Amino acid sequence: MVALLSMTTAVFAEGENNEAAEAAKYEINFNIGQLSKALDLSYDQTSAVTDITKMFASDMTNAAAASGNERAELRKKAINRDLAYMRTVLDKEQYHKYLLLLNTTMNNRGLNK
Repeated sequence: MVALLSMTTAVFAEGENNEAAEAAKYEINFNIGQLSKALDLSYDQTSAVTDITKMFASDMTNAAAASGNERAELRKKAINRDLAYMRTVLDKEQYHKYLLLLNTTMNNRGLNK
């Protein structure tokens, strides 16, 4: 009985740990200074990019709180919205660099599925 209870508790704990690990993938924290330097942003661009990345981080947090298919759909919407806004602020070369950085980040977190 004790062994069965221990195994059951371990399974629930493992499920909670997996869920916490999955949600942690969605925590987006951009270093605006490094991003600004990498993209060679102007002062006005830095201000706009700061606002856009805050919105993206919030959208990704909302996606993390969802489950299953809804999570994937919210993630996709968050990325598409982020890219649409970035396209209006960045020039062609900056946008291309941003795409590379974002794609690398998403790949490293296992979010490009």
